[in-house]
Amino acid sequence: MKKIREWVSIKTVKSPRLIVLLYVLVANLLFICGAAFTISRLTPPSPDYGGFGDSLFSTVMMYLGIGGIDMVIEDFSQAGLFLVLACVITIVIGMVVFMYALIGYMSEVISSFVTEADSSSRKLHISGHIIILNWNTRAAEIINELLYKNTKEKVVVLVGSEKDDIISDIDERLSDTVEEENEAVGEACAHMGFWARRLYLRKHRMRNRLTVIVREGDTCSTKQLNDISIKEAKSVILLSGDARGGDDGEQARFAGKENGNAQTIKTLVQVAEMTGSEDSANDQQLIVEVEDDRTMALVNTVIEHKMRRGKCNIVPVAVNRILGQVFSQFSIMPELNLVYRTLFSNRGAAFYVESDYGQPPSDTGFISAWLENHQESIPLTVKTDEVGVTHRYLMAGSEKDLQSAEAASWDRQTKLSINLDYETKERRILVLGHNSKSAEIMEGFVSYCGEWQKKDRADVLRITVVDDEENLAKQDDYQRFPCVKKVIAADLFDKDAICTAVSEHIGEDAEGAAILILSNDDVSDEDLDADALTYLILVQDIFNRRLAEDPGFDQRRVDMVVEILDPKNYDVVSNYSTHNIVISNRYISKMIMQIGEKEALFDFYIDILSYDGEDSEVFFSKEIYIKKASEFFREIPGLCTAASLIRAVFHAAPEDNKSVVLGFVRASGEMVLFEGNQSEIPVALTGEDKLILFSNH
Repeated sequence: MKKIREWVSIKTVKSPRLIVLLYVLVANLLFICGAAFTISRLTPPSPDYGGFGDSLFSTVMMYLGIGGIDMVIEDFSQAGLFLVLACVITIVIGMVVFMYALIGYMSEVISSFVTEADSSSRKLHISGHIIILNWNTRAAEIINELLYKNTKEKVVVLVGSEKDDIISDIDERLSDTVEEENEAVGEACAHMGFWARRLYLRKHRMRNRLTVIVREGDTCSTKQLNDISIKEAKSVILLSGDARGGDDGEQARFAGKENGNAQTIKTLVQVAEMTGSEDSANDQQLIVEVEDDRTMALVNTVIEHKMRRGKCNIVPVAVNRILGQVFSQFSIMPELNLVYRTLFSNRGAAFYVESDYGQPPSDTGFISAWLENHQESIPLTVKTDEVGVTHRYLMAGSEKDLQSAEAASWDRQTKLSINLDYETKERRILVLGHNSKSAEIMEGFVSYCGEWQKKDRADVLRITVVDDEENLAKQDDYQRFPCVKKVIAADLFDKDAICTAVSEHIGEDAEGAAILILSNDDVSDEDLDADALTYLILVQDIFNRRLAEDPGFDQRRVDMVVEILDPKNYDVVSNYSTHNIVISNRYISKMIMQIGEKEALFDFYIDILSYDGEDSEVFFSKEIYIKKASEFFREIPGLCTAASLIRAVFHAAPEDNKSVVLGFVRASGEMVLFEGNQSEIPVALTGEDKLILFSNH
């Protein structure tokens, strides 16, 4: 009955006209059956009378006003009074009440019903759903990420306004993804026979199994939160609203960094009170987007209060800080874009966590034991939280691979010689433009320098920033960041200054040079990514001129990372660059969805995105590094399996820096992650291939 009630509740909101039609049909059916039963009981026995079936048929005829009474009463002089009355009443009700008077009444009811359903005033009887409060440029990506789970999911979005536009955005985003993925599936099986292709399509094609309901209302209203069954939701995602809109939007964002986001705190307090109540579902996740330090401090205060109350599942996600760390890592190791794009999603290989209250083993003990008894998943690390729960983190292709346990098949004679003196090479990074994460990106660079800075080396990173004077002034010319060596004030359309800066940055030797192009997120929707595309066109023009002057120039030696905010602009940007294009909003969306399913992954993500910092004698945090095979190994290993490579590297690595191989990136740019049976994955490395390593340094 609960599932039926939930189905009716969802359909009432999504398809109110269908529900009204069902109500009308059921009401008429019940009346007809009741009338037929009454008539059958009153009809005298007769050899020609067929029982209830005859009564039902004649009742339908009378009900529709096309005769039928003569089928029941052949001789009125012999018919009983009550039988005649029953037939007459049936005809009158069918012709007058239902056929005439009820038409006008039902028209009004239908109109009111549809209006009420569309106005978001009807309570939703639903459970196990995902709630999204507020809307911003990341919201559609959060919903889109659910497609890759390939399971039935229910999502309720509560926004203050622009409901119709948001519904259109969601429908367009989901349709584009389904079409794109299914085109790829079709290409993958194009060479197969008819029946093999049909079976492959049936098994692998993407289907939209999401039910998405968008409602307008006040996110702080107790009634409207109850109307979307917030206490029965499995997770609630509280987004920070958009602060865009030209100069006013930009001023609001910078003011927000100083004053905090009061609306987020207000909504959080209200939602936390409801999800933390005794009658709310257990193990609910409340994920909160935070864009500034002051709001984060207030969110942490709310969390402490709720923890004292005894029920707390609030997870604050520092959007700008996380994206700043992501972009700083991509600028240093661009291949991480390929790695994170897969591992942070529900598609393909991903991070998993197993939790229990058992005695936590050491990292080395856990990894060693797991590698001996499993070969379809890769162990990473162990963490114990503040309440004593032990979390074991792994990489695998699916949940099924985690459960597969068999002795690993690998060549124990595989011997490797690792370069224990490995050091990161100096990187020259040119940053073009700005966004709301600029300071956090620089902090990520500083953190990396702090971990890898050597006393006998002047610099690990040398950063040059090209931006307009107004933003440089807001950032105080980046003077607080020691890795920023040069600042150039240039307007977006100051072509000569930008081209000169890019040419000097590349220099005679492009080795070690990287360019990071940022997309301004403090503009209107129409202007999103326009500045990033402008910078990209200028850079590509310089590459073309350089190639004309020097045919031996290889622009692929310059690592370029381009940020875009709107996925619709991906094709436009890719026409000008085959380099790493980063849709920044997708990374937060992917992380939020995974955290909503497995909260323990949050601490793991924070760990791998953070470097230890300056003057660290012992490295505690774990990160994912991209290391060139010719620099990581003293001698390139021969042909082997993934199982042998993973275990040989782990055993050859020093005790204080155990490295786990997750895969590799070929010199051509193709990424290979070790998912599935590792003993069946052949590995033939060259010196130009790059290893994907999980380690602490």
